Amino acid sequence: MTSAYFSHLSQLQAQTEALLAAQGYDQLLIGSGSLHTHFLDDTRYPFRPNPHFVHWACFLTQHPDCWLLVRPSQKPLLFYYTPKDFWHLTPGLPAEDWAKGFEWQAYDDFAAVRAQLGNTKTAVISEQGVEGDNLSQNPNALIQAINFDRAVKTEWEQHCLRQANYLAVKGHCAAQHGFESGHSEYEIHQAYLQAIEHNESDLPYDNIVGLNEHAAVLHYQFQRRERPAEHRTLLIDAGARFNGYAADITRTHSDGTGLFTELLEAMDRLQQQLCAQVRAGADFVSLQRHMHLLLADLLQRFDIVNASAEQQLEQGITRSFLPHGLGHLLGLQVHDVGGWQQDAQGTLKQPPEDHPFLRLTRTLEAGYVITVEPGLYFIPQLLEELKAGPGAQSVNWARVEQLLPYGGIRIEDNLCVRADGHENLTRDGFHG
Repeated sequence: MTSAYFSHLSQLQAQTEALLAAQGYDQLLIGSGSLHTHFLDDTRYPFRPNPHFVHWACFLTQHPDCWLLVRPSQKPLLFYYTPKDFWHLTPGLPAEDWAKGFEWQAYDDFAAVRAQLGNTKTAVISEQGVEGDNLSQNPNALIQAINFDRAVKTEWEQHCLRQANYLAVKGHCAAQHGFESGHSEYEIHQAYLQAIEHNESDLPYDNIVGLNEHAAVLHYQFQRRERPAEHRTLLIDAGARFNGYAADITRTHSDGTGLFTELLEAMDRLQQQLCAQVRAGADFVSLQRHMHLLLADLLQRFDIVNASAEQQLEQGITRSFLPHGLGHLLGLQVHDVGGWQQDAQGTLKQPPEDHPFLRLTRTLEAGYVITVEPGLYFIPQLLEELKAGPGAQSVNWARVEQLLPYGGIRIEDNLCVRADGHENLTRDGFHG
């Protein structure tokens, strides 16, 4: 795929040259980011690179204090930080084929970078402040334009996202085995990491590993060491990275019996109905509303709510069982940038008032990679609010009490949008 990577660089170069010319800059300097120490300590947080840097140099995700200079009609110049340091390993200049896409300059003092900038008008995208008369730090108009373009993934980016999904699928299979073997949340989490050969700091986000009632906590942040007496449910929301690009997959597993298992199977079919509507030209806000119509029908069929779909939506009942959005853009960042952005100038389309947590309001285009992640949860806080409202009389509270110990369901796939449909990166990984 080296040729696809070089094509990716060529596309970035052309896009960036056009943006710099339109906005009056001569060149663009991008920092990889820096290491940060804990408060009142000398140990450091795990390094998380600037995504704008990784967009170009996706093989350098563990390299702080590097700089990339993008200039018209020239190869990008990569300043590779090589400090004199006997405490840590200082890697040498890369020799792989991908490195031929750049000019390289090893440095250990930022003065070498500054000398290369000269007096030309330079845009800088970096967390580190860079001072100078001709430097513009993190110019909003330029960043908005870049963010808008990032939604459409190149062939190389699609390859990386596909491989990230294939990796994450290995972890999800290991997690399912751990659940079926009666393991704890912590043990399932560790099995996941081992299967995908990631450290925790390699993950695109903290794994959500919830057994039983913990499946009702949308972003459950712990992993209990104790094995529960019963394994009714596992909800695992966990990803992987490949060359800096993220997978974001959720699966829910049950003990295989009873009402909740039937509900889980129905939710899987509902999720696939939504996936079937993903194609270029689809309006994601409309898909969000359709998700709630489908959920309302399911709640009625399973005798959880005794009201029509229209009545449930009018009274906001479905939002008590599904408070989050249908999905989001996916790429270098899990919640990739530009989800509300309607143009390169940064015009925003806010989510509708009745669905405030929707992260994507754009009309889908070929090359977008998105998540589709409907859910059904039994969250005590939201159910108490529902019980105090006008929709309470429509709810079969005995059925809700029966389902509370199972927590909830979320099923999440990663889809690459095509002109005539989509490629389901996640399902292909499970079936491949």
